[in-house]
Amino acid sequence: MVRLVTTFGESFRVSDLKSRIANLIRADGPMSISTYMQLCLHDPRDGYYATRPGLGTDFTTAPEISQIFGELLGLWAVHEWQQMGQPEQINLVELGPGRATLMSDALRASATVPGFHEAMQLILIEASPALRTLQAERLSAHHVRFETELTALPSGPTLILANEYLDCLPAQQYIREGEDWRERVIGLDADGNLGFGLAAEALPVADAPDLDAIEVQPALKTLIDQIAQLVERGDPVCALFIDYGPVGETPSDTLRAFQNGEQIHPLAAPGESDLTVDVDFDHLRGLAHAAGLSVYGPVPQGSFLLRLGAEARLNQLAKLHPDKADDLYDGIRELVDPDQMGTRFNAIAIGNAALPKPAAF
Repeated sequence: MVRLVTTFGESFRVSDLKSRIANLIRADGPMSISTYMQLCLHDPRDGYYATRPGLGTDFTTAPEISQIFGELLGLWAVHEWQQMGQPEQINLVELGPGRATLMSDALRASATVPGFHEAMQLILIEASPALRTLQAERLSAHHVRFETELTALPSGPTLILANEYLDCLPAQQYIREGEDWRERVIGLDADGNLGFGLAAEALPVADAPDLDAIEVQPALKTLIDQIAQLVERGDPVCALFIDYGPVGETPSDTLRAFQNGEQIHPLAAPGESDLTVDVDFDHLRGLAHAAGLSVYGPVPQGSFLLRLGAEARLNQLAKLHPDKADDLYDGIRELVDPDQMGTRFNAIAIGNAALPKPAAF
């Protein structure tokens, strides 16, 4: 059994539901941060996404800030469909669709291109029953197919959209102590409160010798392996991921929690707050290359959206709705301004090596 050898930072009493987490720790010893994230976000009874999807209250995503974001991604999908030769059938897939705002805007924009909707099979990868219900209602004009993982997709050309999906994949953290790594874990203090500590078991330092701490998301490799499996079937596949995280450096301790629009300690309200980490884009790119996939980017979100025509669409909407011009401008500025989301977020495209370079890369 792993024992907690070091504690640091604040500790928190376990709230109602989270007595189960405390009981698991009492039974099995300190818990990996990845296990904690999985339980807090996806537990079918008390997990955050299963019970209280908080988009717009706990956090706000790009599609909620401006309709232009989803519209541009819809037209990006059309362009890639055209690059594939306009196949008669294509899977249009979204990972973690949230409240379906992005897809609603994407479908409205893409409806202007003849043939695309007729060829499209709309597939949402969503585990939350609460969100599936909401998504089905918002996209009721379309035949929606729900799946829980990419390996369940039908054969055929496939386009994948994923905005702020990777940041919710569970992470593990490791702290360097001399020549060893020790995993950062969650245990209980003498009063039964949750707290961070280090596992007793030491792991040899094999990689990143100049770093004192690292954070990894094991599910990134699983995701890349699933995309590679789709490509191995012989179908054209292109996946677009937009998320926040550094380029050129390795994340170390980026675990954060959000509740009611405020950042709180990640142990303060398990299951009642959204948990997130930065995405390691360099690691993601490396995994994709190792799997034989083609990779474009990452590029900053701001330049990506501007290359897709964000400014032209803004001007068009402002002329149609002059009373909303200021709000439209503020929304796009938040998405593309380097001091806001423009460089904090990045876009990366992954898929078949034989496909042409995707738009805006």
